[in-house]
Amino acid sequence: MALGAVRQIHIDSQLPALAAPSAPSGPAITRLPPVNSNRARVRANSVAPRAQPTRHTDRMDRYERIVRLHRLLKVNRTGLTLERVMEELEASRAQVYRDLAFLRDALGAPIETDGESHRFKYVQNDEHAFELPGLWLAPDEVYALLIARQALTTQSDGALAEALGDLGPRLKALVGERIEHLGRIRVLRQNSRALDDQTFRIVTGAVLERSRLSFSYRARSTGEGSVRTTSPQRLTNYRDNWYLDALDHDRRALRSFALDRMSAARALDKPAEDWPEADLDSHFAASYGIFAGPARAWATIRFSAHAARWVADERWHAQQKGRFLPDGKFELQLPFGNARELLMDVLRYGPDAEVVSPVSLREEMKQLLTLALTGYAAR
Repeated sequence: MALGAVRQIHIDSQLPALAAPSAPSGPAITRLPPVNSNRARVRANSVAPRAQPTRHTDRMDRYERIVRLHRLLKVNRTGLTLERVMEELEASRAQVYRDLAFLRDALGAPIETDGESHRFKYVQNDEHAFELPGLWLAPDEVYALLIARQALTTQSDGALAEALGDLGPRLKALVGERIEHLGRIRVLRQNSRALDDQTFRIVTGAVLERSRLSFSYRARSTGEGSVRTTSPQRLTNYRDNWYLDALDHDRRALRSFALDRMSAARALDKPAEDWPEADLDSHFAASYGIFAGPARAWATIRFSAHAARWVADERWHAQQKGRFLPDGKFELQLPFGNARELLMDVLRYGPDAEVVSPVSLREEMKQLLTLALTGYAAR
């Protein structure tokens, strides 16, 4: 899976000192002072760390120094003298020692000093070259990440747990013993369907690596099977299940595919065709539900004063409009394409919900209720 396609977050201040990682053979740095600041600031950055234009703030200077120091150590195999580092970073002796300690203790860089020349250098081989980690986070933010990690691992029986599991030891060093109490935070799955880990890996890899994807698909509504060749656009987790938003090349149309209905998935040696973000949003996010497609109308649903206490705080759609009526009822308006999923959600409220408009949606709801009553009347 190519994680380079994922946006990264980097810190540009100091983290608490960590136990030094196991280092390759050779002397380790012994003169670096510990990193003791507990404050960390986060900034979003692009795919790979790169130096930014100089800004007149200590925060940005620190970030630039860390990135530049890493690159200097990476390309100078014979090492760098303290004076050379101070010159290249335009930093004081104390700043250089703090930056080296940060790289070694917080980020796990394999730094050592030569006993005779006192040069600083990376000790690594070409197969396992050290790179700046994809996540530089403050302790409280790492704690939040651990909670998110627990939530994500419940989505798949093995794939995500395997991918995220190795973060645990490194994150524990930052958040301390609080990690042991994560079991007190429960993430309950509801209506989730079984998902093959191999399929998840292949699909996720194709999304991130931007390659075309072929798979066999059996539609749940019809039971019919087919082979699809697609350009993956997005991977979406919706109501505890995973869906692939993709361009179906045979139909030349955007479609959503449930991963649990896929089999024989394989990435193709051909780049995916990217669609503009605006087009994807207008198709997949414009109306209610995962399979809705473009919005074709707005629904108006009226809830009783009793149900209003819950519905008013719920988010059904990003573009929804809601208002309380004089009698205490709550009126909700939202765009929809395919009415099926919307009507199923309205039915959850039983007699506390009424579809007001459009007329076609109201009539469809009446038919569903009539059919439901027919089943009860037969006994």
